[in-house]
Amino acid sequence: MASAAAAARPLVTVQSLEGDMATDAQSTLPLPDVMRATIRPDVVSFVHSQISNNSRQPYAVSKRAGHQTSAESWGTGRAVSRIPRVPGGGTHRAGQGAFGNMCRGGRMFAPTKTWRRWHRCVNVNQKRYAMVSAIAASAIPSLVAARGHRIDTVPELPLVISDSAESVEKTSAAIKILKQVGAFADAEKAKESEGIRCGKGKMRNRRYVNRKGPLIIYGTIGEKIEKAFRNLPGVEVANVERLNLLKLAPGGHLGRLVIWTKSAFEKLDSIYGSFGKVSEKKKGYVLPRSKMVNADLARIINSDEVQSVVRPIKKEIKRAPLKKNPLKNLNTMLRLNPYAKTARRMALLAEEQRLKAKKEKLDSKRKNVTKEEALAIKAAGKAWYQTMISDSDYTEFENFSKWLGVSQ
Repeated sequence: MASAAAAARPLVTVQSLEGDMATDAQSTLPLPDVMRATIRPDVVSFVHSQISNNSRQPYAVSKRAGHQTSAESWGTGRAVSRIPRVPGGGTHRAGQGAFGNMCRGGRMFAPTKTWRRWHRCVNVNQKRYAMVSAIAASAIPSLVAARGHRIDTVPELPLVISDSAESVEKTSAAIKILKQVGAFADAEKAKESEGIRCGKGKMRNRRYVNRKGPLIIYGTIGEKIEKAFRNLPGVEVANVERLNLLKLAPGGHLGRLVIWTKSAFEKLDSIYGSFGKVSEKKKGYVLPRSKMVNADLARIINSDEVQSVVRPIKKEIKRAPLKKNPLKNLNTMLRLNPYAKTARRMALLAEEQRLKAKKEKLDSKRKNVTKEEALAIKAAGKAWYQTMISDSDYTEFENFSKWLGVSQ
């Protein structure tokens, strides 16, 4: 299984140099897992800022600064402030305020001390995560180009050269190697960018600044290669077992142009391990692995493989039913009480029978009364109303009698 997995991994070509043996020419190496690790710019930026604090030197003002006079306050009652004042007379200094941070020649506010917390501790796992991210970013051409390196003539990234480069001692030979692998343009860019620093750093042994060039990482004893490349501005050399984040990601920015020797490239798996194997050099360390290989979640969800097994989405929108009063709405009442329809029908039939009986009773009475008797009954009623109106003191009954058709 291990050989099959290695065969499936992409291969990196080892760039041969002039004078190499025929066996070393155009050999290939499998890409280490550390080159495919998760890249976390936020972790790299944080760890870089914390580690860079560890090279600071403590500084502070003198303990006696601003207090080298025997000044005393004049007290109250002299129409001046209570600040301590320089004693004596005959000079401009006499009577001037002293000691306070608002006074000329006084001490600063909160004088700096050498026991400030200058250095920072960083978690070991965080430092390793940042280092792994920086190594992985150096294998991505877009990130290396975005950082400003000139990689137009570089054959491929990661760039691996044969071990014969580690035996180079002369700077002229080092330049020749850079030209052979197409990295000399980046070294030239670093050399041409040299300029004078802004500010007071010019007086503090750091007068010149320049951009970063390629970083050469070797795997064996590197006394010779360090001497060969140390005189090239911007070009740095490091041992694969003693890598430094300040060199791999200067300024906390990913994508340094790195040139690996063959021996250094082969040691990456043993130093940092792989996704399924623990590191041999770092106890119990396994490379960080992202939860998702492909971060394009929308593309995953809409893929044919996922859509073929998921359940279809129901397009029906269920709205909340409109609440109706069952006492006013018959259908709602029937859902609550199916017997309500029968009860309503029985009530209607009973009402019809009652009205029918009442009508029959009235009709039977009207049939037995003649027309003259009906007129006599009506006249008696009018007379009775007339007596009620005449006995009342209400003045508006006159209009009421007219409305009834009764004359007083």
